[in-house]
Amino acid sequence: MRVKAEDRKFMRMALSLAARGRGMTHPNPMVGAVLVKDGRLLAKAYHKGPYTPHAEAEAIEKAGESARGADLYVTLEPCNHHGRTPPCTEAIINAGIRRVVMACRDPNPHVKGGGAERLREAGIMVEEGLLEAESRMLNEAYEKLVTSGKPLVLVKVAATADGRVATRTGASRWITGDEARKEAHRMRRDSDAVMVGRGTVEEDDPELTVRLVPLGRARPPLRVVVDSRLSIPEQRRLAKGGEPRVLVAATPGHDAGKRERLRTRGVEVLEVPEKGGRVDLEELLRILGGMGVARLMVEGGPTLVGSFLEEGLADRLALFVAPKVFGDAEARTWAEGRSVFDPGEALNLRWRRARRVGRDLLLEAEIGRR
Repeated sequence: MRVKAEDRKFMRMALSLAARGRGMTHPNPMVGAVLVKDGRLLAKAYHKGPYTPHAEAEAIEKAGESARGADLYVTLEPCNHHGRTPPCTEAIINAGIRRVVMACRDPNPHVKGGGAERLREAGIMVEEGLLEAESRMLNEAYEKLVTSGKPLVLVKVAATADGRVATRTGASRWITGDEARKEAHRMRRDSDAVMVGRGTVEEDDPELTVRLVPLGRARPPLRVVVDSRLSIPEQRRLAKGGEPRVLVAATPGHDAGKRERLRTRGVEVLEVPEKGGRVDLEELLRILGGMGVARLMVEGGPTLVGSFLEEGLADRLALFVAPKVFGDAEARTWAEGRSVFDPGEALNLRWRRARRVGRDLLLEAEIGRR
């Protein structure tokens, strides 16, 4: 079927609207909706987060009676179940919408296809698949969460051109420039949680807050520390709690007194099963997914990053490359812990985009499975 230029135009408008919800909607998807009649825009809306109206319902309410006989362009299949809000399918049917053009079906296996089927049963024309790839990419974290119960994991690294993240003494500030650091804070803002390991806390004493860019209406991400033996120094900033919330993931059976001291400061200690003497990272991801974390940004050092890569738990890579060379064999590389004796054993990346960010390069990739 040939796609009309007008349909493509309005779906692109809906996708642009949906993207405005970035950092606000998780664990819900980002959704945009546009109502059109006789080629004229009636109303538009996007989902702004849990407990707020869905995009379709808000657009219909804005259009009022003029919505009867209109076409609705929506980036995701309208819901057909009662949750925090009523089903969007009922709002669409009651409004007398003539045609619904949706980019893709809801990937949630419990609801997939139900909305489209209900609309067709009501005599509404439903067209699917327009700009589907763009819609799925926009909601890749939501799709990962509803199909696996685990968040999409983005590993962020700042390294020299020869792959070093710190000197042999551990010094790492600042390898990249101001613009790269701002971009990293944008990534934090768009995430539900930011994670580091105990070593990073001890060496760098990070805050893990969004500071260099406006937070806007986005929710500040949870701050997560992987600390298998609960040995985090209590004078470090993350051990002092505060907002946003701090979670420390440790294996069971460590220092009950320290656990209580952290609790009184507002730091929650998560007991996670042990795997190989350390926190079971896959189980930790399931716990975070159960808490509604759809997008996790890992900013840890080489040990934590190496563990995520080795266990096949990382989905995306954001590699900032600075125009610097340490040239020191004892300086730390950004992924450690693996031994590769043949190129065929390498972990594969699929490049998605490369761009300049100030004086640095940002290489974005999907992380393959061996």
